[in-house]
Amino acid sequence: MLKDLGKYIFMVELGYKYIHIFKKTFFHPFITLSEGYKQLSKDRQNYSNDVLEFLNIEVEVIGELPQKNKILYAINHRSLLDIIVMENVFSRSNKNGAWIAKQALLDAYYGKFFEYSGCMSVDLNNGRGMLKFFKNMKKTLAKVDDLNIYIFPEGERNKKKCVQEFQSGAEKIAKANKLDIVPVFIDERLEEVFKEAPFKEKRVVKVYIGDIIKENNLDFNYKVLLSIAGKDNCEE
Repeated sequence: MLKDLGKYIFMVELGYKYIHIFKKTFFHPFITLSEGYKQLSKDRQNYSNDVLEFLNIEVEVIGELPQKNKILYAINHRSLLDIIVMENVFSRSNKNGAWIAKQALLDAYYGKFFEYSGCMSVDLNNGRGMLKFFKNMKKTLAKVDDLNIYIFPEGERNKKKCVQEFQSGAEKIAKANKLDIVPVFIDERLEEVFKEAPFKEKRVVKVYIGDIIKENNLDFNYKVLLSIAGKDNCEE
């Protein structure tokens, strides 16, 4: 009970601290878009690394992130801790990027954390909202040469062990912006990991990085990555 209470107090206090850090960059009147995304990415990574250190979680990466940028990273999704784990991975290669988030997430009570940290919101239930999202992304990628896009193609947090069928949005974004795609598999049910944390002994979470793939075959290549991770046959 006290362990859980201490964990949530730490997360809330750290979250509010970083909202103020994000705001300084988000509302900076003179910073360029490129400089802004670099700084917000670095701040998100610092926040994530602080959380993982407190929870005593270590991330083991199998494979390598490509050196090039302007890549769409397609990641499976089970927990908000997925973002924190991936920011740790990106911090090792000094990557900067933007997460794609549903508008509902930014409208939630903790939405300012995601908005000010540089998420790109999309309203899936609004045609004009979708058009605005694609225009904004194209404009942003044209101005930020080294920006990467991070997306959960399952569409929402998956409570099952199997990776759910990907929605078509990831490939549409990649095609519209001429982005290569890299599949990423987090081999852990991080919702359960978070409930058990913080750990007395280091807890290792494995992340598998796939090779760069071309458009329109994400599902096939993701299944190849799952096979490499030994997860091609999974139970519900």
